[in-house]
Amino acid sequence: MKFRCERDLLVEALGTAGRAATNRGGALPVLSGVRLELTGGRLLLTGTDLELTISVEAQVDGQADGIAVLPGRIASEVVRSLEPGAVTVTVEGDEAHISAGRFQSSIRLLPADEYPRLPEPAEQAVTLEAADLAAALRQVVPAASGDDSRPILTGVLFAAEDGGLRLVATDSYRLSVRDLPGTSVLRDDQTVLVPSRALKEVERLLGSAKELTLRLGEREATFEIAGEGEHPATRLTTRLIEGEFPNYRGLIPPSYPNRLTVGREALLDAVRRVKLMAREATPVRLSMSADGLELIAITQDVGQASEQLDASYEGTDLTVAFNPDYLLEGVEVAPGDEVTLETSDAQKPAVLRGVDGASFLYLLMPVRVS
Repeated sequence: MKFRCERDLLVEALGTAGRAATNRGGALPVLSGVRLELTGGRLLLTGTDLELTISVEAQVDGQADGIAVLPGRIASEVVRSLEPGAVTVTVEGDEAHISAGRFQSSIRLLPADEYPRLPEPAEQAVTLEAADLAAALRQVVPAASGDDSRPILTGVLFAAEDGGLRLVATDSYRLSVRDLPGTSVLRDDQTVLVPSRALKEVERLLGSAKELTLRLGEREATFEIAGEGEHPATRLTTRLIEGEFPNYRGLIPPSYPNRLTVGREALLDAVRRVKLMAREATPVRLSMSADGLELIAITQDVGQASEQLDASYEGTDLTVAFNPDYLLEGVEVAPGDEVTLETSDAQKPAVLRGVDGASFLYLLMPVRVS
């Protein structure tokens, strides 16, 4: 195998495919590598840990076809260290030689015949608007759990809803729901559970893309982003999570007696300031009344902070406390210039929405305070 290409293209391709490679102890050593397959001027780079697979297709100056598996981390580090310009990669025997300018390097290859055969993506495909999906992923994915002992909660539910697509995630402390009306991906009443780790990568890959292709199989979901400009085409395949997602609908009351409306940026800035005194898992309290909103944080032996905000409030005077980081994450991704916070009392879940957008909902569990 031998090819030549620009350093920046190879850095991006190796880095993207390498994010799916694994360095976990106990895994097949070959899975720490990136598989390169050169056919003419088409270079396909693939990384996988058998749960997540990322393949990148780049156009290069191909001079000799072949297949090789390079150690992902060291190959990426070597190429990234080079000066901008042309890079030549030549595979001979069990070594890959990387050269650029007066730099020469050889890297011992991993056995290509041990690299696993990967499943082909499903044939049936739908096209999605990249900007809409990227916005939905930013709003929903952070609410998924990072605790692998509860695998169901590490996924994002894709569900058919009123002729569109609904994305749902929860870690049992907060719940995020985003609807994409008119986006038909699933059959009526069909649901799939996609790992949040894979969706974080999808969001990263979308970048400035205009659209993407989604293929849903029996056990895998595949996201395809076409190449654009200097960016190569990318395909991400992830194994779906098996199991029953919690019944989230029962958590969302149809109405709330109390409703606060406040400027989104003003609330963000105030929470960021006040939470500096919310140490040692201390919550931030929101005191709501006809006079507006006051945020308060008190940490024993550290200090306290408070800030008042102009806000409109309908309901009974109420003080409710939240984990400040979870509150911030919801406000940050809510659409529009103003947000509403709907509450029942200090113990029941509250719902945060953007005033301008009915397609997003963020439910937040309060924290009990004495």
